[in-house]
Amino acid sequence: MTGHVAIVGAGIAGLAAARRLREVGVDCVVFEKSRGLGGRMATRRDGDLQFDHGAQYFTARGARFRALVDAWQAAGAAAEWFDGGFVGVPGMSGPARAMADGVEVAGGTRVSGLRRDADGWRVLDAEGARDGAFAAVLLAVPAPQAVPLAASAGVTFPALEAVRYAPCWALMLTFDGPSGLAEDHRRFESGAIAWIARNGSKPGRDAAPETVVVHASPDWSRAHLETSTEDAAAALIAELPGVGVTPAPVHAVAHRWRYAMIERAAEEPCLWDAAAGIGACGDWCLGPRVEAAFDSGDALGAVAAEALS
Repeated sequence: MTGHVAIVGAGIAGLAAARRLREVGVDCVVFEKSRGLGGRMATRRDGDLQFDHGAQYFTARGARFRALVDAWQAAGAAAEWFDGGFVGVPGMSGPARAMADGVEVAGGTRVSGLRRDADGWRVLDAEGARDGAFAAVLLAVPAPQAVPLAASAGVTFPALEAVRYAPCWALMLTFDGPSGLAEDHRRFESGAIAWIARNGSKPGRDAAPETVVVHASPDWSRAHLETSTEDAAAALIAELPGVGVTPAPVHAVAHRWRYAMIERAAEEPCLWDAAAGIGACGDWCLGPRVEAAFDSGDALGAVAAEALS
């Protein structure tokens, strides 16, 4: 194989693409704006507390992803929370860390654009061009972030324009006793709260103190999209008695996911401009599931590997 590939985004899609490329001997570097891995497969730590404030669980339907989940379970990176519902261990980013094993990840790098010169593609950040020239660049970021990056390379993917997201406010709570929740997790079809879960009920988490994660509904999150984190937390806490949580939390933090849930997908496994050597992937290609992100990244990795062979 020839070439060296840059991947922007160390979520499940980007790491799946890196994994597929490494399987056939293609070197790659994954650029990630944050210090962590996994994207919305995220666990937030606050002192001794931890909260899975992004994706709450994942399922495995396809044979390729199911085999990977089996490997994660064998390695202690994932476990079954309920029948058919899996979580990362000890936090949701556990599978991402397993996928990144052996992959070069440049964390804390916010990619601002791409530039082509005689040697190939250069990845630009706030300090200028990063070291290295790349034969191809794979964009594994939310669709609204992929659009300007592709445009900086002179590439337009019309399918990106059709993608629609729902935002989500997440609320992380700690109680000094039982929260009052009778179930480990519950989904609601109406109201401000769409999901609530006892975080400590998941495998590998501390059961005490009681920690709870709340996800607001898409409509509520849109209506409060630009609300401050403090005000969003207070407003969601006021909704808790309606879902059976009456004790006052001793700790509460809100987090806004601007690009949380895919409402309209591109309905293509991945996007690829063969002339430019620029591709894009993510759950936005196929649908709102962790497995969809994996399938999309895996597909783009295969396409890029074929193009470079």
